[in-house]
Amino acid sequence: MSFVARHTALSRLNALKKSLADPSSRRLHFQRNMSSSAPEQIVLYTSSTPNGRKASIFLEELKAAYGLQYAVRPITLSKNEQKEDWFIRINPNGRIPAIVDNQNDGFKVFESAAILLYLASRYDKDRKFSFDVGSNDESEALQWIFFTHGGVGPMQGQANHFVRYAPEKIPYAINRYLEETKRLYSVLEIRLNDREFLAGPGKGTYSIADINAFPWVNGHAFTGIESLDAWPGVKAWVARIQAREQVQAGIAVPKSSATQRL
Repeated sequence: MSFVARHTALSRLNALKKSLADPSSRRLHFQRNMSSSAPEQIVLYTSSTPNGRKASIFLEELKAAYGLQYAVRPITLSKNEQKEDWFIRINPNGRIPAIVDNQNDGFKVFESAAILLYLASRYDKDRKFSFDVGSNDESEALQWIFFTHGGVGPMQGQANHFVRYAPEKIPYAINRYLEETKRLYSVLEIRLNDREFLAGPGKGTYSIADINAFPWVNGHAFTGIESLDAWPGVKAWVARIQAREQVQAGIAVPKSSATQRL
């Protein structure tokens, strides 16, 4: 090796060492490696929350139905990793989940419902979990997706905060958000008391509308709602979805702090 070649190689090595000494640079290096070593994969940035589980459940369903592969990058919320500069470049809002689709030129998607809609439009080619564009069934599914995204998620999330995490117990806030969560469960009960799923013909078809709502309702006990007995249709719906193997696999994501290929 010539002197110039040795000098160039050493310079590049020193630059890499300097880059990897910075935590944010290490994460960017991770992302580049993921994109270059596994360009066929979707990368899911997530944690074990209801919103995170929406994305992982649907990715597991797509994996089983179509063979779609994805990788997982766990995000440590307790360390505010989702607020670091490298992640803000993926999701400016600094929330999980988010995906980077390396099958679509590294396209980034954030917001859990938007991720479900994106994945359905791009990868659910046979409409196994979604409905024909422009159909009444699609409109119903969108209505229930937006109902959850604007109602169940925010209200139950606030209930979780005041029940579990607030530095002081505020009875008014706890009661307000718990009661509103229960009211929203009652709305779901109206829909599900004679149906199996939220959208679709007849008694309904399992779809992204259900995937979008299920992780929140499934976490009712964490919120302080011990039983779903007051909403028998909702209770049966939860049990029906829980029984799916892909749902169980999605709930288990992420399995550890290490990057996983699934």
